[in-house]
Amino acid sequence: MAMVVSKSVMEEGRAAKQAGQPDSANPYPAGSQNSADWLEGYTFDEVEQNVDRAETDD
Repeated sequence: MAMVVSKSVMEEGRAAKQAGQPDSANPYPAGSQNSADWLEGYTFDEVEQNVDRAETDD
């Protein structure tokens, strides 16, 4: 989980996801802390992806 600065902004993102809004509904400027917090809330129910190593077929 990323470091969240604004829990209220994170909750806005979570509410948007639950309301069926697309991630493009993020009202905050790309690259801003609020945008990151909003997206953290929006993706709260998604499995975190590991991109620093190749997948294996174990």
